[in-house]
Amino acid sequence: VQLQAYGGGLVQAGGSLGLSCRVSGRTSGYYAVAWFRQAPAKEREFVAAVSWNFNSPYYGDSAKCRFTISRDDAKNTVHLQMNSLKPEDTAVYYCASGGAVSTREGDYAYWGQGTQVTVSS
Repeated sequence: VQLQAYGGGLVQAGGSLGLSCRVSGRTSGYYAVAWFRQAPAKEREFVAAVSWNFNSPYYGDSAKCRFTISRDDAKNTVHLQMNSLKPEDTAVYYCASGGAVSTREGDYAYWGQGTQVTVSS
């Protein structure tokens, strides 16, 4: 299984940014895709996840009401739309794939490379 994350960049506070994560190599079965983020000198934090079988999203506290996770079945891609961005959202964002939706990074076996998101004040 391979994951490729893209879409990061620099945005002003209050702006929006979309991230995408393309999943390849997984052929079948129940699995989930999640986004985590890690700011400098901080632990990796769960952002959002979606179950591929049930298409049910789950959000961490920092993402509720501002971020939306969705999937594109035809492209095997998961999107993270981030609105009303704040400077504290600045981090490296990682996508990950695992057997089920979980907020714990240890439950995800496959990880993509990170993509930097910087929110200026």
